[in-house]
Amino acid sequence: MTKSKRVLTLFLRLLAFGATIAAIVVMVTSHDSAEVLNLTFTAKYSNEQVFKYFVIAEAIACAYSLIVLFASSQTSLWRLVVILDVVIAMLLSSSVSAALAIAHVGKKGNSHAGWLPICGQVPKFCDHVTGALVAAFAAALIYFLLIFSSLYSVHNPLLL
Repeated sequence: MTKSKRVLTLFLRLLAFGATIAAIVVMVTSHDSAEVLNLTFTAKYSNEQVFKYFVIAEAIACAYSLIVLFASSQTSLWRLVVILDVVIAMLLSSSVSAALAIAHVGKKGNSHAGWLPICGQVPKFCDHVTGALVAAFAAALIYFLLIFSSLYSVHNPLLL
C-alpha cells in the first residue's frame, strides 16, 4: 500500500472512530423529563430497546475501528478486514435505520396506532437523539468509503 493510500485509510478510520464515539456519547447522555398533569416522566435512551441496540452497535464499530487502526496493512489478513468492514457498515446502517424509525415516531407520532409525538414535551432528548443519529450516519458513510477504498486496493494491487 502506498503512503498516500495508507494515510487516507488511516484518516478515514480515525474519522469513523470519532463519529462512533460521538454518537455513543451523545446518545448515552440523552435524557429529559417533562411534567404532564402533575406526573413527571423521563425520556432516556435506555427506555427504548432500539436505542440500546444503537449504542451497542456503535460501540462494536468503535472498538473495531480502534483495533484496525493498530493492525498492519502488510499482513495477509488484511483481506479479512475488507469483509469485516462490510459487516460493520451493515451493522451501522441497520442500527441507524432502526433508531431513525423510532425517532420519527417520537417526533411525528402515529395517528393510526394512537401514538402521540413526544418531542414537544422533551425537546432536549430529541435533539440529542438527532445529533447521535447524524454522527452515526456519518460513521456509516465513512465505512462505505472505506469499503470502496479497500476493494479498489484488493482488485488493483499493481496500482498501489
